[in-house]
Amino acid sequence: MVEGRSLFPLSSFLLFVTTIILFAACSTKHNTAQSRWWHSFNAKYNIYYNGQQAFIDGNLEKEKSNQDNYTETLPLYPVGNKNSREIGKGQYERAIEKAEKAIKMHSIKAKPEWKSGKTKTAKDREWLERREYNPFIWKAWMLLGKAQFQKGAFDEAAATFSYMSRLYQTQPMQNGLARAWLAKCYVELDWLYDAEDVIRNMNRDSVDFRTVKDWDYTYADYYLRNGELEKAVPYLRKVIKHEKRSKLRAREWFLMGQIQRQLGNRAEAERAFKKVVGCHPPYEMEFNARIAQTEVVAAENAKGMISRLKRMARNDNNKDYLDQVYYAMGNIYMAQKDTAKAIAAYEKGNEKATRSGIEKGVLLLTLGNLYWEMEKYNDAQRCYGEAIGLLDKDRDDYEELSNRSKVLDELVPYTDAIHLQDSLLELSMMPEEEQLKVIDRIIDELKKKEKEELRRQQELEAEQIMQQNAAKGDNMQRTNAPTAPTAPQQGNGQWYFYNPMAVNQGKQTFQRQWGKRENADDWQRVNKTVVNLNPEESAPTDPSNPSLPTDSLAALADSLGVLPDSIAALPVDTIPEDTLANDPHNREYYLAQIPTTDEMKAACHDIIKDGLLHSGIIFKDKLENLRLSEKQFLRLTGDYPDFEHLDEAWYHMFLLYSRQGRADLADSCLAHLQTDHPESEWTILLSDPYYFENAQFGEHIEDSLYAATYQAFKDDNHQMIRANAKISEERFPLGENRAKFIFIDGLSRLNDGDGDGCIEQLKVVVEKYPESEVSELAGMIIKGVQDGRRLHGGKFDIGDVWSRRDITLTADSTVTDTLNASREQDFLFILTYQPDSVNENQLLYEMARYNFTNFLVRNFEIQIEAAEPPYVEEDEEGYVAPGEYHRMVFSGFLSYDEALQYARQLYADKAMAERLRPCLSLIISSQNLALLGSRFSYEEYERFYEETFVPMKISEEKLLIRPDNVEIIDPEDEGSELEDTTEGEEDGEESDDDGILPGAPAKKTEKKQVEDFDFGDDFW
Repeated sequence: MVEGRSLFPLSSFLLFVTTIILFAACSTKHNTAQSRWWHSFNAKYNIYYNGQQAFIDGNLEKEKSNQDNYTETLPLYPVGNKNSREIGKGQYERAIEKAEKAIKMHSIKAKPEWKSGKTKTAKDREWLERREYNPFIWKAWMLLGKAQFQKGAFDEAAATFSYMSRLYQTQPMQNGLARAWLAKCYVELDWLYDAEDVIRNMNRDSVDFRTVKDWDYTYADYYLRNGELEKAVPYLRKVIKHEKRSKLRAREWFLMGQIQRQLGNRAEAERAFKKVVGCHPPYEMEFNARIAQTEVVAAENAKGMISRLKRMARNDNNKDYLDQVYYAMGNIYMAQKDTAKAIAAYEKGNEKATRSGIEKGVLLLTLGNLYWEMEKYNDAQRCYGEAIGLLDKDRDDYEELSNRSKVLDELVPYTDAIHLQDSLLELSMMPEEEQLKVIDRIIDELKKKEKEELRRQQELEAEQIMQQNAAKGDNMQRTNAPTAPTAPQQGNGQWYFYNPMAVNQGKQTFQRQWGKRENADDWQRVNKTVVNLNPEESAPTDPSNPSLPTDSLAALADSLGVLPDSIAALPVDTIPEDTLANDPHNREYYLAQIPTTDEMKAACHDIIKDGLLHSGIIFKDKLENLRLSEKQFLRLTGDYPDFEHLDEAWYHMFLLYSRQGRADLADSCLAHLQTDHPESEWTILLSDPYYFENAQFGEHIEDSLYAATYQAFKDDNHQMIRANAKISEERFPLGENRAKFIFIDGLSRLNDGDGDGCIEQLKVVVEKYPESEVSELAGMIIKGVQDGRRLHGGKFDIGDVWSRRDITLTADSTVTDTLNASREQDFLFILTYQPDSVNENQLLYEMARYNFTNFLVRNFEIQIEAAEPPYVEEDEEGYVAPGEYHRMVFSGFLSYDEALQYARQLYADKAMAERLRPCLSLIISSQNLALLGSRFSYEEYERFYEETFVPMKISEEKLLIRPDNVEIIDPEDEGSELEDTTEGEEDGEESDDDGILPGAPAKKTEKKQVEDFDFGDDFW
């Protein structure tokens, strides 16, 4: 028993020592065969395995949930679809975590020991030059990079593979794999030059046979992205042979079919799409393959393929894909040059579509392009308006679609108004019997349409009920047809504005309620500025009926038979309160809309005049359709010689004919203007002897003139401002900078005390140029007057230019009886002076102009008020009366640091410092100002200022170039050093403010903000 007890501790001790030796031998700091085997084993089975399983699960999840866009060429990898990049993200992140852990714990970089007498072979030297000795860890690097790639973090993956290629530079297989995947990352990042560089360098070297498969994928991906389809085909064939999963192989065959179709190899394309069906893919892919196959074969057997597509349309399994079926039909008809049948097929596909996805968007885009080419702009606008909400913004043709849609949104209301009023006027001239026939056709169409809508709604409700019951596990029989993706699935849980379907539905709802409005701020306002110059002006109206608000217009009927194919349905509240007249299913509803009196017909003609003018301008300037523009203007000038804006029509006709080189017709237009409209601004413009010079160089001349005028404003040269403003009025009345000339001319009038003249000029800016950059600023000044802001001394207080809020300086219940030493509160800069010693209005103007041209992102308000004497002064009759002193208060500083920086910069300007010499300057908080002159005197505050604020460290950051809502950083936290030594003190000059403010610029004066924020570039 004694011997047994003594042996047990010995065996335990030996086991412990063996374990210590084993772990010491297996440390990553030791590079032995045993340590390499140990770390390789642990990395593979302890960490890497879990990461590899997570990576596989992520790939399976991405394969299952990926939704391809079959209307475009598929990317080689599903991760190429940006909507699929989030799929499997959690699994990939777990794989990344495990790979990083394996590398961190089991990487061996220590060099192995080598016996000095042993001869080194080439293989030995290569082995000793390696930077990684764990024989398994390269797989962890590959897993890390692949997981980053599949996650969509291509830049991170590129960094990983780039490092791996350097790490395994001496090992051909690992280096080749890393460079193959590095090139793939560059391709997905669209860095084709970098990808080509990697490929070119790899071609120069020998490719290890174990990396051929990965390089086949790389070459295929690169040539596809680079547009070299013929070179991509052989590598894509190899990729298909390498692929083991049938779903991915079907996807690659579909890509092959798309490429062969683009190359014109119809037989090869048909064969590829047959291969897709043979792989038994999901129904959506199979359906799209069959559709694509019919389009490929249609060149040889168009009639047979149309019949085949019609059979597919009748199949219940395809009820959610009818838009694609009819889109394919339309494409076949287009290939046969049968445009009418193609449009009919596209329209039917739009009508039958049950999904609001990319497929429908492509159909509408194609249909809209057809209407655009046929100059049916109303129909094109309808198609573009819906397509723009369904298509991806990354499409190459999206910008063109967006531009066309915006132009048509502006044009179509005018063309619709002309169309509608022409229809109503022609209808009014028909016999009553003919009118009733037309109205009956409209009512029949309305009832038919309502019946169809009711049927579709019932089907939709029934399908929703079936889906709900199926989701609850009921035993109801489920259809074999695949269900179309629902709206939330298409949006991928994205924010509303990133969900094209939701945006499109919102746009349609908005248009039903408000009509078609321009996408602009304050879209409900008549005047887009902050000023209501005419409070009694009515709400905006629609061109088709100026007496009715846009948001109350009802829908147009579809047909008038022998007449133009639209008629208005007026809002209920404008029709007599009669049951029949309010019901669009009765004749009285439409009869009430037909213009029967002279006043009603005159109103129709007024709408036509306005529509002809505006549509003609849009056709000319935005659509470049000079033929239709000429047609509109000729009708306007021929049918309506009494139109009040006929001079503008003649002017645009002059421009139109000049552009076409038809000089005789252009001269005829000018003659009409000179004869019938001699006082028109257009006549004056065209009669200007400098007209042709202005047409060629006017933009540059006007820009140069404005630059000189703005510099004159900064230099206080009012005479030049007046002269240049007059030149602008006479020579460039329609120039781009006209509003700015008027604005600066108005501000300069303040210098002469002409406040009324200033306001009149600014009103011209707001009324005539509401879209100008200076219109809002002019509106703020006028609004200050409308709100009752006082005019001081007969002059307008220009401080309102920068005032976006009012700062009250009067004391309230929160004011204490003690001076506040806080630096982080509202501060004021004050100039105190005797009115007799300075020209107060001139000083106000100079200070406002200084702020206006130096601080663009800050709003400093200026107020003038009576003040107590800054110091007690006695004369022969006693103390000076308080009313004999004024103070100019500058507010808007968020801290003491800002106010001091403002003061330093102000006094650094020698011209301004000279003007301020008669003034006493003061920096004080709003709270302390309430106590000045009551509880504390100027002398007491000066001592408080010198003891409390002067020693403070001031921020070196340029605080005044930041907006006033930016949080101020305490210089005590950032370690700024005090800069209270002024340049005047350095030179031995005296400061002229007794220490309250620096009388000259600080020793390290920073450049003026105007150099960082050039007023002319950033504001104008």
